Formats: sequence, structure tokens, C-alpha cells
Amino acid sequence: MNLDRAVLALAGTMTLISALLAAVVSPWWLLLTGFVGANLLQSSVTGICPAAAVFRRIGVDAGCAFR
Repeated sequence: MNLDRAVLALAGTMTLISALLAAVVSPWWLLLTGFVGANLLQSSVTGICPAAAVFRRIGVDAGCAFR
């Protein structure tokens, strides 16, 4: 798995978990979904992704988007 796929997998997992928690526990969990979406938007504009930096540090191979 390369860095791009790892970031997308993390974002998708966090979004699904947040939606599930919002349905079962509290609608306030939708704030996590909003945060994930805002982070993806910010990363697409600036090219800087905190999750990519963490994955890179643990040794995930680089992809096309985050170098």
C-alpha cells in the first residue's frame, strides 16, 4: 500500500466511523466527518497532509500525490 492509498483509506474509515457514531450515539460525531472533509480539501489545495506525514514517518512508501 502506498502513501496515497493509506491516506484515502484513513479518511474513508474515519468518515464511516463518524457516520456510524452519529447514527448510534450522537449527531455531534458529524463534526469529525466535517473535520475529515476539511482536511482533505486543505490537503488538495496546499499539498500538505498531516496524516501523510505520519504515514511517511512510519515507513509507508510514497505515492503520486504526497511526496
